[in-house]
Amino acid sequence: MTHPLFSLAPGFHAIVIGGAGDIGAAIANMFCDLGASVTATGVNDADIARTLLKPREGLVLAPLDVTDDVAVKSFAYRHARADALINCAGILARDREYEIETFAKVLDVNLTGTFRTCMAFRAALARAKGSIVNIASMNATLALPRIPAYCASKGGVVMLTKALALAWAEEGIRVNAVAPGYIETVINAAGRTDRAHYQRIADRTAFKRWGQPEEIAGAVAFLCMPASLYATGTVVAVDGGFLAG
Repeated sequence: MTHPLFSLAPGFHAIVIGGAGDIGAAIANMFCDLGASVTATGVNDADIARTLLKPREGLVLAPLDVTDDVAVKSFAYRHARADALINCAGILARDREYEIETFAKVLDVNLTGTFRTCMAFRAALARAKGSIVNIASMNATLALPRIPAYCASKGGVVMLTKALALAWAEEGIRVNAVAPGYIETVINAAGRTDRAHYQRIADRTAFKRWGQPEEIAGAVAFLCMPASLYATGTVVAVDGGFLAG
């Protein structure tokens, strides 16, 4: 029998922004497995067509460009109930982030996009006394020279998480983040073709391997459960021990 502190309320609705991506899909599936209804987004119809998510009961896929203010507000307006908002839409552009236009685009998606969705769903989350979980990154604290915008944006996500946690606590909204380490996803597929690079990273972790998207989902779900009711403004690292030593 499931302990009530580790379960979701009847009718629980999770919004997974960027749910068409690899980590987002794992999170969406986790919530579905726990009995929630889930709305997962991709940036457009083509993104949704490529997703690893399979049709299942309680899951709805919808396009959403998080850089479009009007679209984000309209999307939120269509969802009266939101018990959890998971922000995992993100991009990077290795080396090209030194171009100002690319730098600005990465920040617009990863950081400002997260702020847009948080603001848009604030009222619904307050009604539900719900949770926000932002997907940050190990690169919020450990910089890499080829992705300055990505590192800056994820550092911003961490501080945005803390600021909103303090600002919205009185409304009953908890705001936390999960910071994945090196997880095998499409976003880093190009880098993983360098096998020496791949193995160096694996060897640095305690488990001597890269992580899988499914290994991020459990931490996200926990932060939306009654068991974590006193947790807000925190960042949970899921990096296989990369930063431990």
